[in-house]
Amino acid sequence: MLIPSECWGEDIAIDSSFVKSNLDTIKQKIAHYNVKIIAVTKYFGLKAIIAGYEAGIRDFAESRAIEAIKKIEQLPLEVRQNSTFHFIGHLQSNKAEKVVKHFDVIHSVDSLKIASAISKAACSLNKREKVLLQINNAGEEQKSGYTKDQLREDLKSILSLKGLDVIGLMNMAPLNASPEELNRLFKDVCTFRNDLEKSYSVSLPELSMGMSDDYLFAVENGATMIRIGRKLFT
Repeated sequence: MLIPSECWGEDIAIDSSFVKSNLDTIKQKIAHYNVKIIAVTKYFGLKAIIAGYEAGIRDFAESRAIEAIKKIEQLPLEVRQNSTFHFIGHLQSNKAEKVVKHFDVIHSVDSLKIASAISKAACSLNKREKVLLQINNAGEEQKSGYTKDQLREDLKSILSLKGLDVIGLMNMAPLNASPEELNRLFKDVCTFRNDLEKSYSVSLPELSMGMSDDYLFAVENGATMIRIGRKLFT
């Protein structure tokens, strides 16, 4: 079920036991893999985050900076202090400082310009921001992300930025992709990560791949983080 855009951010009451049941179902399906479940709450309000927290979730993802920051700032102190917040949307450089201040991990670094802005903001806040580099290996024009050749050109410079802790790669597969295409794309990201580790003598342990409709394909092809919204909350 798709959530209509006019309902995004509505603070709809969600039962934590309902979220817990959905979470347990997902955990059972990926029990043989070492994968972190990140709850995507970008379409929901505070009540969804709190319900997720009460269900045992500690990782939450948002994609719209200003709306997300408002939500984070209104959360109960316990939830804020004991949760990890992931930014998964396209980041504009003029919002880098606000995002770095409120988020622990940024999954969507897609240019040297954005990486530099994040690093500058992190240094000003006396922190090292964990980031993942977004790969658009399906070549979708409407989506952000590096091509593999572009990332190879920028990676050395990104790794030299003092405010960043580059921990891996992120990928978004096309909607309605076939199982064969999903397997190919996710496997390609994993293979590319392995190649980068060898070529640049760097550790990139995290692969953020897979969402509600394709997470099983992602974990079978090396994902260490899956970003789940609809399958948890609806």
